[in-house]
Amino acid sequence: MLNFEFYSPTRIVFGKGTADQIGAQIAPLAKKVLVHYGSDRVEKSGLIKRITDSLSSAGVASVMLGGVRPNPDIELVKQGVELGRREGVELVLCVGGGSVIDSGKGIALGLENPGIDLWDMYEKGIETTGAYPIACVLTFPAAGSESSNSSVVSNYQLHKKCGYNREYIRPKLAVIDPTLFTTLPKFQIASGVADMMSHIFERYFSNTEHTELIDSLAEATIRTLLEFGPKVVENPEDYDAWCQVALSGNIAHNNMLGVGREQDWACHKLDHELTARFGVTHGAGLAILTPAWMRHVWRVNPKRFYNFAVRIMGEEDQPEAVAATIESGISTLETFFSRMGLPSRLIKLGVDPAQLADMAREVTHLPDGTDRPVGGLKKIYEADAKAIYERAI
Repeated sequence: MLNFEFYSPTRIVFGKGTADQIGAQIAPLAKKVLVHYGSDRVEKSGLIKRITDSLSSAGVASVMLGGVRPNPDIELVKQGVELGRREGVELVLCVGGGSVIDSGKGIALGLENPGIDLWDMYEKGIETTGAYPIACVLTFPAAGSESSNSSVVSNYQLHKKCGYNREYIRPKLAVIDPTLFTTLPKFQIASGVADMMSHIFERYFSNTEHTELIDSLAEATIRTLLEFGPKVVENPEDYDAWCQVALSGNIAHNNMLGVGREQDWACHKLDHELTARFGVTHGAGLAILTPAWMRHVWRVNPKRFYNFAVRIMGEEDQPEAVAATIESGISTLETFFSRMGLPSRLIKLGVDPAQLADMAREVTHLPDGTDRPVGGLKKIYEADAKAIYERAI
């Protein structure tokens, strides 16, 4: 196991009716907030009014900024910074899922770092000095952004998607009320479960040894998603199943399951290119790319993938048939995603095969053309990336 620091300052308020307590939760943190949200679903459902009423009752003023799209746009982040600065807000309150929270994190960074070019910050990793406080009311548990240290936004003019990781963009507060998830479309739910599983896979598939405790926690969390993910897809009103899924999504990305080990993240880098170019739903893309990546890299660490097949996917323990067991485990994972209603090939998501070579180069090179392989378990260079895309197309 490697040396590590684990920092998770987010206060989690979990359960039925907790969204209506947001005013009392926010009042000690700020007196004026920017309420940031996405689709009109949260307006039509009455949730935004419930939030603003709760804030008002607690003496907290608010200004509104909606319009966040999936794979949030850097231009709206810039608008949010201008609005927040003009209105003198003290905190960014995100009402939504991962896209809304990622966008809100960008706004919080911009407010604290005036004069910085926000896209340069994401693309070039420009250093910042902190961020305004962030809180959230989660309406879609998938990305785990409600307690993570990461923010990912898109530049649709440049067809790029970049992430920015700093500990000070972890939200101070996250309200997780599973009753808010019951109206989600089934495809979105299935994609969210795939995203949660990918967050764990990116940590679990590692060459670091002597990580037995974290391995066991990761395996148990994925098995929980394998059991309860289909239940919330089949019946989105199953509150008890949502509790298991929502908590799994949070644990999947607060980095508890990644401590003490080298992590991978190749699949996420490969998928960012799909969402930037074709608007592919993040989790749906990951559900296709992950098995393709597994087949490309498993020989680097057969023991790790054998454990995945037996301990997570439930394959028979056959030490004399390692390769066959691993392949069976990967196939079982593909079958799981298909049964959840997710497509099995990228072409079904509108990905143009003619762009695979360009995508592979973009993922594995810096803007100046210098090699920048991705991944921790196995370094993925341009030829590897192209091979994985071709397996997945």
